[in-house]
Amino acid sequence: MTQINSYLTFNGNCREAMTFYKESLGGELILQTIGDSPLAEKMPAKMKDCILHSTLTNGALIIMASDMVGDKGLIKGTAVSLMLNCSSEEETRHFYAKLSAGGERTHPLETSFWGALFGDLTDKFGNQWLLHFDKNQ
Repeated sequence: MTQINSYLTFNGNCREAMTFYKESLGGELILQTIGDSPLAEKMPAKMKDCILHSTLTNGALIIMASDMVGDKGLIKGTAVSLMLNCSSEEETRHFYAKLSAGGERTHPLETSFWGALFGDLTDKFGNQWLLHFDKNQ
């Protein structure tokens, strides 16, 4: 089955962000540094501890990220959000509380007109999250 996963780019704080997401969402986190890769010899020494690639996996939830910023630098925008379709109201409230720590609760969790528990937030790294639990499922 074809699926789409989020891939986040950071500017030196990928390890911190992905560790935060693991603490918030659970799962297994794998981090590969530039220093532990074949790219190590081609990159500046100051980048050896930066993250080349990371993956957080918790069941069907997969978030990937890197510190590998392109030539134009890191440009934060509002065009991409991470949508979490949760499996229970309790899980939704738990994830919302954890992910919003140090960030901004832009739309508190509430029952929507379509009957779902829904809310959004911007985490402390500037990434937008939408949390959704369909009470009718």
